[in-house]
Amino acid sequence: MSAISARIERWKRERTLHHGDFPAERLIAERSESVAVVVPARECAATIGGIAETLAGLRERGAIDEVLVVDADSRDGTGRIAAAAGATVVAESTLLPGFGPVAGKGDAMWRSLSVVEADVVCFVDGDSGHFGEHFACGVAGPLLLEPGVEYVKGYFERPFRSGGSVLPAGGGRVTELTARPLLRRFWPELAAMLQPLAGEMAGRRELLCALPWSTGYAVETALLLDVYAETGLFGLAQADLDVRQNEHKSLSALAPMADEVLAAVTVRLERDGRLRLAAGEDVHRPVERPPMASVLAATA
Repeated sequence: MSAISARIERWKRERTLHHGDFPAERLIAERSESVAVVVPARECAATIGGIAETLAGLRERGAIDEVLVVDADSRDGTGRIAAAAGATVVAESTLLPGFGPVAGKGDAMWRSLSVVEADVVCFVDGDSGHFGEHFACGVAGPLLLEPGVEYVKGYFERPFRSGGSVLPAGGGRVTELTARPLLRRFWPELAAMLQPLAGEMAGRRELLCALPWSTGYAVETALLLDVYAETGLFGLAQADLDVRQNEHKSLSALAPMADEVLAAVTVRLERDGRLRLAAGEDVHRPVERPPMASVLAATA
């Protein structure tokens, strides 16, 4: 077995965890750090109520401290529904307006760091069906209770829904056809990261504020690679969240997401000196925001 393979196997044993090890009751009893859960949401009226209610319940029981829904000025009542369910709601357009219009999900997540103050920041998607409290506890728990963990990604089975039929697997097409092959090729230590594009993630706020953030759909790939460069493999962990169900997008809608993943990888390969573009060659570059720590220091 090669040295890289041995490290990957060790990481899988030590850093692949299950949400069942981090129930709300354990967080309530054992945690010593504060936790904020942030939900970036756009037109999520069908799902945001249950998500916000579940997270507000965790807050009331003392498992977490903040619940923030960052609403993309949704026209379907997403913000109103979330607020009625107990979440604090902020319109993304009101966060750091000096940086101009919000450029997608990653930008909204980055801007949320300007208003949350917890030690650990957990992000969950606003369009998940059958949302349970383990989505938040499962990714925040390793940061709170496992020494050395700096950043956690959720992973899950994604059933594929087609018409009236549901197949047990087959979702996550950009993950399996774009993100994971690129990681295996260029960052082989990350080969065991099962859901690099998962919206369920958590990190120490100090770390998240020290890194630049890509906007739009490049955010998950860019952030994973930047955290890996900062902490090394064993600063990362992944938590099994069992099953995640959301609406599937058409191939035409998935293509721009794949382009964003490739762009985030290309930029980092170029920065590392592992890719040299031909003179005059144009490449799509995701918009990046500066480390939040520098923004907050400049406005203090």
